[in-house]
Amino acid sequence: MSVPPPNPLINDPPAWLAEGAPHLWLPYTQMQTTPMALPVVKSDGVRLTLADGRELVDGISSWWTAAHGYNHPHIREAVTAQLAKMPHVMLGGLAHEPACRLATRLSEKLPGDLGHVFFSESGSVSVEIAMKIAVQYWINNGQKGRTRFVSFKGGYHGDTLATMSVCDPDEGMHTLFKGAIAEQFICELPETEEKEAALDAFLRDHAHEVAAVVTEPLVQGAGGMRFHSPETLKTLRALCDRHGVLLILDEIFTGFGRTGSMFACEQAGIVPDIVTLSKALTGGTMALAATVATARVYEAFLGEEAGKALMHGPTYTGNPLACAAANASLDLFETEPRLEQVKAISKQLAEELEPARKLPGVKDVRVKGAIGVIELARMGDLDAMKRRFVEEGVWIRPFGNIVYTTPPLVIEAADLARLTSAMLKVTAEAAG
Repeated sequence: MSVPPPNPLINDPPAWLAEGAPHLWLPYTQMQTTPMALPVVKSDGVRLTLADGRELVDGISSWWTAAHGYNHPHIREAVTAQLAKMPHVMLGGLAHEPACRLATRLSEKLPGDLGHVFFSESGSVSVEIAMKIAVQYWINNGQKGRTRFVSFKGGYHGDTLATMSVCDPDEGMHTLFKGAIAEQFICELPETEEKEAALDAFLRDHAHEVAAVVTEPLVQGAGGMRFHSPETLKTLRALCDRHGVLLILDEIFTGFGRTGSMFACEQAGIVPDIVTLSKALTGGTMALAATVATARVYEAFLGEEAGKALMHGPTYTGNPLACAAANASLDLFETEPRLEQVKAISKQLAEELEPARKLPGVKDVRVKGAIGVIELARMGDLDAMKRRFVEEGVWIRPFGNIVYTTPPLVIEAADLARLTSAMLKVTAEAAG
């Protein structure tokens, strides 16, 4: 049995880690060469506690989920109360209050008439469902040839089979699967007049085979934390309207305050035909996702014919525990000043990361809401940088050619300063 290499950051791994690590297949990890993962025994607020008692200030929010920090008492109490009543029940032919309340509240918070909510368990699956809805929308409207999608260079929408097809095919993770996944149209975001004209011409020629345009609004997250303007989103909405194509916005990363507004599309004043939500939906507590459609899209599935229905049903769709967590998370967005906190985080990130521009090898420094990024011309020893961040008492995971932070929205100034200080220090060391 293969055993992970020893980790110099772990002096004495607990028995459960030593015994379990050879059996645990970790995400995005070459298991033969990557050192043993750090043992976490507690998460609270913005801190992760390791088995040996060390605490790390979390700058990643567990892949951008823990908007309110870890183990928030309001969410914990809501989940505990729901657990005592009904941990789960199928939504096939049944319904329950947490799902009904959550669907109603999301419909009220999302812009326009995004009012029809289909629940699932993960972000990738919610995008797959959006894609399936888009294709069937056209079939139900008598157009069977519209089965392909337009997405964009630098984009990322998940690791499942269909979502891989709308990710940037050259970004690295999915290149092995060429030929096994559907080929989509990967275009340039219309950020300039020239690129807008090119996409306009492309859609004019191919709209008859396109079900939808798929994009991440304002920030392409896993593709490198690349930012684009609200005007680019307005352009996409206008082009989709001009050519009769649906627009799917993947707000899995950008939703729930991360970019400075509750949903990123609000900054452009547009309404997509379908939006996908996950990650911070439950405040980083439970697995839950939602695919939300406008009335126009939803009504295409109504009729006397059973075959017009959306034939999709994840086993744990609308899980009551997860819906209870999500309702509690929405309570916190309504009663605590999250968006004001994001403004403060954004200001501090901009001020404290600015000195990185003077470091050798730094290509760019950028901030959007509670996202701070140092982009390098090229990344050095990635594993060494990750170790140095732990030694500095923070949990930051650089990838590609960027060092970034997406802290919990409740982080206080002193802890945020620890993150930015570590980013500057470790980046300077790597550049040196």
